[in-house]
Amino acid sequence: MEQRRKLDDVAMTPFLKKVTLFSAGGPFLEGYVLGVIGVALITMKPELGINDHWSGLIGVASIVGLFIGALLGGYLTDLIGRRKMFVLDILAIIALSLGCALIQEPWQLFVLRLLVGLTIGADYPIATSMIAEFTPRRYRAISMGFIAAIWYVGANVAYLVGYFMLDLPHGWRWILASSIIPCLVILLGRMEIPESPRWLSSKGREDEANEIVHRLYGHDVILDDEVVEKTRFSKVFERSYLWRVIFVGVIWLCQAIPMFAIYTYGPTIMGAFGLEEGHGSLLGEIVIGTFFLMGTIPAMFLAEKVGRRPLIIVSFLIMLLPLLVLGIVPGASMLLVISCFAIYALASGGPGNLEWLYPNELFPTDIRASAMGVAMALSRIGTIVSIYILPQFIANHGTGPTMLAGAAITMVGFLVSLVWAPETKGLTLAQTGTPDFRGLSSHRGGAHNVESLPRKKKKRGRG
Repeated sequence: MEQRRKLDDVAMTPFLKKVTLFSAGGPFLEGYVLGVIGVALITMKPELGINDHWSGLIGVASIVGLFIGALLGGYLTDLIGRRKMFVLDILAIIALSLGCALIQEPWQLFVLRLLVGLTIGADYPIATSMIAEFTPRRYRAISMGFIAAIWYVGANVAYLVGYFMLDLPHGWRWILASSIIPCLVILLGRMEIPESPRWLSSKGREDEANEIVHRLYGHDVILDDEVVEKTRFSKVFERSYLWRVIFVGVIWLCQAIPMFAIYTYGPTIMGAFGLEEGHGSLLGEIVIGTFFLMGTIPAMFLAEKVGRRPLIIVSFLIMLLPLLVLGIVPGASMLLVISCFAIYALASGGPGNLEWLYPNELFPTDIRASAMGVAMALSRIGTIVSIYILPQFIANHGTGPTMLAGAAITMVGFLVSLVWAPETKGLTLAQTGTPDFRGLSSHRGGAHNVESLPRKKKKRGRG
């Protein structure tokens, strides 16, 4: 008798690596697009007469767009399918990037940046759902960690492009248009990736789902049963899933806001190395981004080796220490500042990676992208708080109290993780997505035994 394997237990293949690589294009583009606008504004402001009013509006446009796009894109991805959105989204970013390079007035840039933010925000739930639903459970943390890492790569590439193109005639136009190149590469890669068989199964389209699975992995591979349900955005907030939404939202906010606070030391550190002005400042941004990039790499493997729950708890605890030191020690030496910055950046990779992984593991297929969209939107609240409240807080209270406030927020993340963080290591998406999954045993404080998890029967209905 032929031995059957589940999709969650297949080996990593070149195709699965391709899914991860081209799905990560969305986070790469966010890092890139948000990075290039900061570089382009250096020479764009005098040429287009952009005053402080328009500069602020242009800056907030992308964030508002990301907030709306994540919510809308997540729901549409669950409703009409991963692949359609996977391709349409990149086509929209190409058109908008070209439009940004051709603008003549500040208001045109504001509108286009709003739309760029919307399309990039929509890509997060699309791309992460694709990775979660194609990747075997043994490699899911590594693949999703790649998403977190690639954001910093995109930002660093943007600063590097800006470094070489800033002095060209109308260099800002070339800088903004340059995002078309990675878009085209990502589009070509995505065109060859089929629809998620899990999504097809969740819509009752079993024959199509099995055809894709058998074509990619062989006839001995089968899918987990998916509950066939109509897509309802409100399901994300139903009682059985509400605690998961709150948990993911809180840990994302508790990582994002203090991270922006610790970023305030970046210019100080770079200034000590003469990288605070002109082209040097762009190199400085690359160095800062690399610190945080390095933190995502060990977290990819630790999530599989030690588990999600220990990683996020210990990471928040380690992140707390440098914030306390910088808050308590006035006039810290440059060596101490650099050490605290490095420790925080390296430890932040744990929550940074799990912010992407948890939403995709804790929700069923019919609302997975919607849940990721909600989590992404909540994270942008942290961004808005950081951009608009943090500078004023530093001006009024100083850096020391700001670091202590960041430490308090990080402590909240630690306590919430201690109480609520589930363990999803080694479990299938069908197991973690059940309504009554908690991931913690009331007796041992550890992961549920896989075999003891409830197995839901498939409910037939219209998708």
